[in-house]
Amino acid sequence: MPSQPDLFLEFLNQFEGNQDTIRHFQAPARINIIGEHVDYLGGIVLPAAIDFSIECLIRPKDNNSIILYSSDFDRKTEINRPFRNSKENPWADYIAGVILELESLGHPISGFEMLIKGNIPQGAGLSSSAALEVLIGYSLSTVFQIKLTRPEIALIGQKAENNLVGMKCGIMDQFVIANGKKDHCLSLNTDSLEFNYHHFDLGENEFYLINSNVKHSLKDSEYNTRRKECESALSKITRINSQITNLYSFSIDKAEWGKFDFTENEAKRVMHVTSERERTKSVILALSSGNYVEVGKSLYECHWSLSQNFEVSCEEIDAIVTLLRDQGAIGARMIGGGFGGCVLVLDKAVNFFKTSFELEKSYQQKFGYSVEFYKFRISDGVKEITHS
Repeated sequence: MPSQPDLFLEFLNQFEGNQDTIRHFQAPARINIIGEHVDYLGGIVLPAAIDFSIECLIRPKDNNSIILYSSDFDRKTEINRPFRNSKENPWADYIAGVILELESLGHPISGFEMLIKGNIPQGAGLSSSAALEVLIGYSLSTVFQIKLTRPEIALIGQKAENNLVGMKCGIMDQFVIANGKKDHCLSLNTDSLEFNYHHFDLGENEFYLINSNVKHSLKDSEYNTRRKECESALSKITRINSQITNLYSFSIDKAEWGKFDFTENEAKRVMHVTSERERTKSVILALSSGNYVEVGKSLYECHWSLSQNFEVSCEEIDAIVTLLRDQGAIGARMIGGGFGGCVLVLDKAVNFFKTSFELEKSYQQKFGYSVEFYKFRISDGVKEITHS
């Protein structure tokens, strides 16, 4: 990321004027340790904010025009009501979507100028879209003095993505980006939105990320199809047992599943969701007791469930996880929506050099392109950056 003076200079090059009323905000990326593809099914997830981020500078205007500049894309655009999806600047849809949701709650948004810049790798499964939504919700509510809690800002971001953007995502990404806490992960019940912080000390171990450089766009993938399959399975369950309100709470023995008449795909999706529930319980207990071998075991199990039961992995991601397992890494799994992106790795810090060297060589030989390794720290959630 550029230094703060450089960011302000870039803003003034685009919008001119003075910098007295410019305000500066930052939102992090996120990882999810366990609880994948359950946040839209009433499940418990264990995410953390990390120190990749998106920043914005914003300056209110004395009229209703909204002018945006993306430094990363070097694109400037004015968005006008009624807001519609933009083919030329799809990144602006996330901003328009948040404004729509704020105004639907009775919070009118007047004009402003905004510069956006980030270092979250696109398509890596680290929630750059959710970071942008939360960043916009937090900055606009602060600048225009709208009293909203951090959970409310997260929900506004989710609705923006569900509605205008058209991606039926769950609440996890926006929630941890809004509520993250340095050196803590967060266990979130996505049904009730109750959450707890968990401080953990990895000691001689570390988490890091491997970017497969297989790019994906969830909107264009089968993400929404998976959600529909889960909804269809739940519909069949509730016809027989109306007390089961979400798929995550389904706990009937597999020997009795015949009465629900699941399709083959529905049965696979249910198998992932119910087994992920047990893995999440195990990881929360293991992290609290420092049993990282057990955490790693659950990460591997999670990955192969996502690959074989939820079918959201791909050849390249599976190869990375297999290579890590063969080299003795404590644990690894795909993260994010799937179909590419990153692998989360848990291993002893001293193993990184050897493991990364061997993996990059093997991956290059097998697929013809390289991987990228990201070290990160657990960070705070969205915030304003003040300047003295």
